[in-house]
Amino acid sequence: MSKVIIAGIGQTPVNEQWDVSLRELGLQAIEAAMQDAGGLRPTALYVGNMLAGTLSRQAHLGALLADFAGLIGIEAATIEAAGASAAMALRVGMLAVASGQVDAALVLGVEKLSDQVPAQVESALAMGSDTDYEAEQGLTLTAQAAMIAQRYMHEYKVPEYGLAGFPLTAHANGAHNPNAMFRKAVKPETYAKAGMVSAPLNMFDVAPNADGAAALLLTRADLLPSGFPHPLVEIAGSSAVTDTLALHDRPDPLTFNAARLSVERACAQAGILPKDVDLFELFDAFSIYSALSLEAAGFSPKGEGWKWAQDGAISLTGELPISTLGGLKARGFPGGATGAYQAVEAVLQLRGQAGGAQVKNAKTALVQSLGGPASTAVTHVLRITG
Repeated sequence: MSKVIIAGIGQTPVNEQWDVSLRELGLQAIEAAMQDAGGLRPTALYVGNMLAGTLSRQAHLGALLADFAGLIGIEAATIEAAGASAAMALRVGMLAVASGQVDAALVLGVEKLSDQVPAQVESALAMGSDTDYEAEQGLTLTAQAAMIAQRYMHEYKVPEYGLAGFPLTAHANGAHNPNAMFRKAVKPETYAKAGMVSAPLNMFDVAPNADGAAALLLTRADLLPSGFPHPLVEIAGSSAVTDTLALHDRPDPLTFNAARLSVERACAQAGILPKDVDLFELFDAFSIYSALSLEAAGFSPKGEGWKWAQDGAISLTGELPISTLGGLKARGFPGGATGAYQAVEAVLQLRGQAGGAQVKNAKTALVQSLGGPASTAVTHVLRITG
């Protein structure tokens, strides 16, 4: 298949944006990505979204956003895969361009979580779990993550604040991201005093729900506008894998098997090993997910992922920088749009445009989004190409 280039990127600030509609958020990101790509116009639009039908009372986002962006007549569709929706849309866009059937694909992640009160949002997010056996019994994703964390900490003798390094790192990095919801570093003593959300996860262990839109414009190298101003970033590897939807159906709830397989397959496609990447944008919706994702990706033995949160190993200058522009925790968690933000931030790193959060000499990035507790895992390998 043909090499797929990320020609343009765009994003809106992540926040509770009461005065901006879903379509307006999407348009801002679309226009920014098209401008960044030198005016290249897409021939297809793939929208990653999880909850517009429930929270914004709006479905059929492909047609809505193509119309609002002045792109009537192009192919357009919505992709849903819970928190991995935009990442799955990126995979669909990549496959469409690589196949030769689409010359330029616009991938948009957009979500409005502030349109309803928090209880309704939590209930809607829980639809990404097994409704009959989990959500209908009152289990939210936060409570589920807390139970995973509690079991993990018991099983592997993790100290009380053993996961603290993940949100502390994210907030330190987010301080350099002008689009982040929280742009202030957090001290360890502040973390230790934080209120409990669902034991053992406190408010710093849980990513805040927010609104936002991010977009990427994909094409083939031979179709780039003349005088293209950016370093070329290609999607070198891509994989999507599913696991059981219900956590209780797995042999081991502390193993993200789909996340492991998607990393292995994406890296094999790119011809690299995970250890070859310069940064890892993982899905840190909850601190425990960071530890389990590091283990799934093969960076750590089982039960030792939490140790990466110690001694700066995951900092911008550490062995494996993660959540380099704040991750979900500091940037904010815009639901199904998250994967687009992760990819945009990885592109900024590879272009050398990450400002104070820049990872030195970043050439290859691993990007992974999860739907639920890795019931869906979508992984991409992005790298600088000639």
